[in-house]
Amino acid sequence: MAQTTTSTANLRHILRRHYLYHHRRTFIDARIKWVRDPYLDHAVEKEKNLKQLLSLKNIILFHHSKTLAVAAVSGHLKLPTTPTKFIDKYPSVFNHFLSLKPFSHPQVRLTKHALSLHKLETLILNSPKGKIDSAQRLAKLLMLTKRKKLPLFVIDKLKFDLGLPYNYVLDLVPDFPDYFQICSIENFGFGLELVSWRKDLAFSVMEMRVGEKGRRPIRFSMNLPRGFDLQKKVRDWVFEWNNLPYISPYEDASYLGPNTDQAEKWTVAVLHELLHLCVSKKTEIDNVCCLGDYLGFGTRFKKALKHHPGIFYMSNKIRTQTVVLREVYRKAALVDVHPLMEMRYRYIDLMNKRVKKNPLQVRPDGRKNLSAFPAGEGRINDIVIREQNVETKLGSSESEVESSDFEV
Repeated sequence: MAQTTTSTANLRHILRRHYLYHHRRTFIDARIKWVRDPYLDHAVEKEKNLKQLLSLKNIILFHHSKTLAVAAVSGHLKLPTTPTKFIDKYPSVFNHFLSLKPFSHPQVRLTKHALSLHKLETLILNSPKGKIDSAQRLAKLLMLTKRKKLPLFVIDKLKFDLGLPYNYVLDLVPDFPDYFQICSIENFGFGLELVSWRKDLAFSVMEMRVGEKGRRPIRFSMNLPRGFDLQKKVRDWVFEWNNLPYISPYEDASYLGPNTDQAEKWTVAVLHELLHLCVSKKTEIDNVCCLGDYLGFGTRFKKALKHHPGIFYMSNKIRTQTVVLREVYRKAALVDVHPLMEMRYRYIDLMNKRVKKNPLQVRPDGRKNLSAFPAGEGRINDIVIREQNVETKLGSSESEVESSDFEV
């Protein structure tokens, strides 16, 4: 009797797979126009230069002296402008100074306010709850892949959005030997592999909402912006598509016919879960495509994003395209704010803070020097500033060092 029941279950599973594989594609070949969403554009635009700024902060603090030569910044980080202009644009975060040593080069370090925020951010990341949260996000990302492993360069592209420590390989991975191990991936170099499948994590956000794991129709939330009107035949297709069985992104559904509606719903499920793993619920399209190419999705990620503007929004702000998950935003604000996002908002406030620009800066040893010399000019190497000359200038030109306000 038990054998008969098992055989019947296996037959049903085979028939379901056969149906899902051969389920034809019915997408209407209609033009879906892109409609600008000013609220979500603002959510993206307000984080302009934040990723680069935090990366530079971490690079500076990685050095033993907690300072970095301005000329060396370009070797570590790609910036939207020259290192000098970028640093000087955020004087509330960075101190641009010149050492008194002969033939010294312009240096950069963090301000006291930036250091205070970094300490708070570090407390969040290093707390037991913060480390477990980061490890689970990283584990779930690996579980989205068939081989349960990813090249490090793919993870590096997503680490900021996932809220991982800047040097996660050293600061996070060793603390979870039962989760991760460094591996070698042919043609891709070093990678990160999941040690064992985590059953407790193999549930998507959509599945947790219904409180059980199953294939009954789980529908995606559709949130079209005001002024967006789909053609009736497209609306009808979306309605039917959304009623198809939901297949978990943590299930291997590679048996599906790649050009079927069911395969597209699974693709959307993977994208939906990926964006939910991001602390800001958004990421650059280049990151999505990089992951999709490695996973073998090809152009299916881009097609799914284009076909479902009620689920995803594509913003063209800040010199790139950003994929935003609509359902987690109310206008320009996240409904649920992750602790790391709260810290990032504080960094944004500091970036936009009005300060008084003062040509007098303090060296790391606490002594004053003039730093009114623009970085990168060849003549700096020929200048030797002595303290006696500095004090003389300060005494004779007191009126020339009046501070002036400026807006970043």
